[in-house]
Amino acid sequence: MAETLSMMLPLGTPRPGFALMNTVTGKTVADRDLAGTNGTLVMFICNHCPFVKHVLPEVERLAAEYGPRGIGVVAINANDVATYPQDGPGPMRDLARERGWTFPFLLDETQDVARAYGAACTPDFFAFDPQGRLAYRGRLDESRPGSTVPVTGRDLRAALDAILAGRSPDAAQKPSVGCNIKWRITVPPA
Repeated sequence: MAETLSMMLPLGTPRPGFALMNTVTGKTVADRDLAGTNGTLVMFICNHCPFVKHVLPEVERLAAEYGPRGIGVVAINANDVATYPQDGPGPMRDLARERGWTFPFLLDETQDVARAYGAACTPDFFAFDPQGRLAYRGRLDESRPGSTVPVTGRDLRAALDAILAGRSPDAAQKPSVGCNIKWRITVPPA
């Protein structure tokens, strides 16, 4: 399992806009429709990554706890589904339904949204303040698959709590670690 670090988009960056298909409903939704009144959490995840599987229960707890407090929560999968069909729309829908997700699971088929966010790995977390400015990017916590460190969501929770309190999260943020986003390979014309 190769580890990739997130790229750490500059704090204060305006939330990149998007309109993507929600694989659960089949409808296209825009970032502004998903923004919470008190902030927005955008997560780049996928179905097959062991790093994502390791943290999924905590991601679900975070969504259940912070969604009702006005944090909009959305998950985006940007993997190349031609090469990784297990990350395609059908398996995405099935995963979200099986786990009872209340947040949308969107497919970034063109990978343009992942590029706009500077997403590099799964999972990769981006928390925006109520004005849509990036306040946190990086890891959930220090736990990794195979480690004895429990998954707590400590880093991301501290950032979301700061956003809810009207403060800026600590600027000393650590990058997320996970599987690289599976970029589509394009061959230049001959």
